[in-house]
Amino acid sequence: MTASPPRQRLLNALDEVISEKLDPAHHIDAVESKLFGIGAESYTVGSNEFYMGYATSRQTALCLDAGHFHPTEVISDKISAAMLYIPAPAAARQPPGALGQRTTWCCWMMKPRPSPAKSFAHNLFDRVHIGLDFFDASINRIAAWVIGTRNMKKALLRALLEPTAQLRQLENDGDYTARLALLEEQKSLPWQAIWRCTVSVTTRRRAASGWTAYGLMRMRF
Repeated sequence: MTASPPRQRLLNALDEVISEKLDPAHHIDAVESKLFGIGAESYTVGSNEFYMGYATSRQTALCLDAGHFHPTEVISDKISAAMLYIPAPAAARQPPGALGQRTTWCCWMMKPRPSPAKSFAHNLFDRVHIGLDFFDASINRIAAWVIGTRNMKKALLRALLEPTAQLRQLENDGDYTARLALLEEQKSLPWQAIWRCTVSVTTRRRAASGWTAYGLMRMRF
């Protein structure tokens, strides 16, 4: 069986869907690839190569879902590549499952992989749309939403606090030892203090800790 006919039909169908132009201020056409599908483990019609080519040729947005790639792939690398060819890369949820399996879909902040937030912070905020998606049925929906959203905001804050200018200067100077030292040192810098101050200023009240906020959610929901 050849994969060409199904992909040709998908291409034709997508062309028909986006033929009606809508105001981008209210609606953005985007396509999204997937590594596998239920009942379609052999191959997926809408593969990464298919949708990367489609988004490039049709100039639609490209949604990069962190759960739709091989375990060793990271969407932080894909965002910087996609932005060269398409108008608006979109990054979907960053699930914690380092195994590439559907173990749980709540957003963990600390993970061994490079965070997409760093890609956003490097002059991409005006072009990237961030989407969060939490659907682990064993976790309270409201709590998952709040925890995941807070973690995304924390990841963005940590990315913005990166001493990027210093790191670039050390790189340009060829001082890779100092660059390594600074990269490691920043991991233990007190970004949590900045987070608490930011939340306090935004809400005009003393910021509740994450654990206190969780307790309030349990009482309310």
